[in-house]
Amino acid sequence: MISDFYDLNAWKEAHELVLMTYKILSKYPKEEKFGIVDQLRRAVTSISANIAEGFGRYSYKDRNHFNYQARGSAKEVQNFLLVSKNLKFISDTDFDLLWNQAKKADMIINGLIRSTDKLK
Repeated sequence: MISDFYDLNAWKEAHELVLMTYKILSKYPKEEKFGIVDQLRRAVTSISANIAEGFGRYSYKDRNHFNYQARGSAKEVQNFLLVSKNLKFISDTDFDLLWNQAKKADMIINGLIRSTDKLK
């Protein structure tokens, strides 16, 4: 039974991505604190925040607006992960963990968008 945003699988997977990302970001070079680290933190927390905000909206159109924002943030995270990998800020193992979780969250957000579209 879904009674609040934290019951949504999309939010759960996005939240897990936040926790994983924050742990791995501590390994980044200190000079990136106000660069990629800051950008990645904002983008990754935006995913679950937008899902939560969308859940609190009255209309399905408003809900999906925030679900689309969450999906956009998920793509932004994927971009920063690729940049991090290419610049060797992140190990292949850490990249794979985050990349797979980001793709999983993205896939479930797409399902949330489709299911909300059906309710319009």
